[in-house]
Amino acid sequence: MNDMSFAYQAVTLKRELVRPRSMLVDGRWVAAQSGETFPTYNPSTGEKLSELQSGDQQDINIAVAAARSAFEGPWRRVKAHERQKLLIRLAELVDRHFDELNLLDSLDMGAPVGVTSPIYKRRSVGRVLYAVSSALQIKGETIQSSLPGEILSYTVKEPIGVVGAIIPWNGPLGMAIWKVAPALAAGCTIVLKPAEEASLSTLRLGELIGEAGFPDGVVNIITGYGHTAGAALSAHPDVDKVAFTGSTEVGQAIIRASAGNLKRLTLELGGKSPNIVFPDANMEQAIPAAAMAGFANSGQACIAGSRLYVHRSIFEEFAQAVAAFGQGLKIGDSLDPDTRIGPLVSERQLERVTGYMRVGTEEGARAISGGARITEGDLAKGYFVPPTVFTGVSDSMRIAREEIFGPVISAMPFDTEEEVVQRANATPYGLSAGVWTKDISRALRMSRLIRAGSVWVNCYAAIDAAVPFGGYKMSGHGREGGMMHLDNYLETKAVWMKEE
Repeated sequence: MNDMSFAYQAVTLKRELVRPRSMLVDGRWVAAQSGETFPTYNPSTGEKLSELQSGDQQDINIAVAAARSAFEGPWRRVKAHERQKLLIRLAELVDRHFDELNLLDSLDMGAPVGVTSPIYKRRSVGRVLYAVSSALQIKGETIQSSLPGEILSYTVKEPIGVVGAIIPWNGPLGMAIWKVAPALAAGCTIVLKPAEEASLSTLRLGELIGEAGFPDGVVNIITGYGHTAGAALSAHPDVDKVAFTGSTEVGQAIIRASAGNLKRLTLELGGKSPNIVFPDANMEQAIPAAAMAGFANSGQACIAGSRLYVHRSIFEEFAQAVAAFGQGLKIGDSLDPDTRIGPLVSERQLERVTGYMRVGTEEGARAISGGARITEGDLAKGYFVPPTVFTGVSDSMRIAREEIFGPVISAMPFDTEEEVVQRANATPYGLSAGVWTKDISRALRMSRLIRAGSVWVNCYAAIDAAVPFGGYKMSGHGREGGMMHLDNYLETKAVWMKEE
């Protein structure tokens, strides 16, 4: 897409967005029962984009009832190959309308279109297509039991039922698809609650789901706040499973809320990922990759490589090079195709990130790049923070221990392999890690010893629909991606049949 078409579509979409947006319930677009709405803003400018419906317990009740009715009714009788056909149509629609969906995310949460377009399109369409391929892979097995007599025993995989899906704001379209597509492939129905900060692309996806031909009530979308709509969905007694991506703190609340009917849970939570660079690493690859591990999406990623451990023999040079790389990235409006670092999603997130920057300085760390909000020029009205590298950081500092969710890297030297493994694992999180070395034996040792759900060697943030993704420890449980993802939406039934 050229610059003119970016600008044209942006203007067209902005005109469309000035109208209030409705919620999708049982195939109809409806207002919240309370009549309440709330605004959503463009983080590049601080300007209001639209009004969203403020769904709450009443709306969740209606949406769950619709999902239950669809699950027990027509959707339960839809065969796997028919679900495949519907998902193929959805993949085609996401592919055809991707530029529009991507622009909505750029307007709503600040993802730079020039960065996200090629990556997110492949990832978003790929996730639907993987669900297409997995729909016919649902199978049980026959089992030779040890009981006497002629008894046949076998297992059957069945959809778990009604799924409550709650997604974050840092990748709205991709996260929505990653919840919806496998659940539909498995034969479940869904009530989806997008983040209040960024719901527009999810609502447009709901329109495409209807256009693809999915029956009414199979997918329902309720916008609203986490403490109202999200909490109600997590605790609802007729929801069989909750699939959540977000903070560890909210994940813990969802676990408590799920106790009422012992819901199945998949939780992809926070991280504080170590990115470890040995002196034999390919520096031409490691420097930009280490920078973007922390700065991509303005650092608003659970997998951000925010703890950068560099061997002491190359530490000063490497840290300065990462800082210089970040300083060379264009910061700007998310709709500018040349922008590489967009705004933080909201004023609240801006306050969180700048607060951590102040804490880091107060605790003795030194910002060798960035370190404060941009307060001058065209970007002053937006929520912009430049790529920031702190040195003089110890593992005990808050900026090295807590998830900041901003473009902030804590760079720290290490001396030995054993030491850096211990330090990398000394965290309550275990989502991901990076290792940079040409030594294959060291790469194998490190990938075995680091306690994380994904370990990237000589690369970072490689994600594919066919590969499981998830975390150890307080980074959650369950996996998204691969056949394990589909299994999260299935129950296993054992059948015993005695010959008469």
